[in-house]
Amino acid sequence: MRRTDGPRWNHNIHFHRVVIDAIPAGATSALDVGTGNGMLARELRERLPDVTAVDIDATVLADAAAEHGDDIAWTHADVMKHDFGRRFDVVASIATLHHFDDLGAALVRLRDLTAPGGILVVVGLAREGSLADRVRGLAGVAQHQYYARTRNLWEHTAPTVWPPPHTYAEVREMASAVLPGMRWRQFALWRYALTWHRPAS
Repeated sequence: MRRTDGPRWNHNIHFHRVVIDAIPAGATSALDVGTGNGMLARELRERLPDVTAVDIDATVLADAAAEHGDDIAWTHADVMKHDFGRRFDVVASIATLHHFDDLGAALVRLRDLTAPGGILVVVGLAREGSLADRVRGLAGVAQHQYYARTRNLWEHTAPTVWPPPHTYAEVREMASAVLPGMRWRQFALWRYALTWHRPAS
């Protein structure tokens, strides 16, 4: 029987910790790209005084603002076009990168929004393209079944794109070209994480 109490859990919430753990010492600002229901933005705001959350979907953004409060700069805009007038110590994106038409351009844009000494963290979805990917996917099925029974499984209301347009290998290759020195990790639960530190100077 599935739990209906306790903190909300889903595949994206599961990986919030990847972002939170990567916050650099001395960071004060963050940009949550494709904030959706705003839960990552709320966690970032609990740690940083200056958080901007951007999303192109006005309805889901309004719901996020209503739930999580006005101490976050909720921004209804296309991150590829919007002039923020600044860069951020933390740029985070969870389950958003595969929504962009041009993967390379999106990575360049997120890179350019990252302040010197800051960090870019992307947790994303990709398609299986190898036997190793399929094995991880099978492990993900078992992991999902366990968490779905033991956690308060919650379905977000943000728009989804499925299947993802790129394989894991394609995302990793593009990210390596755009973000030299980036760190790549691939997980079960059909997610990868890439982190990139922008040099301080």
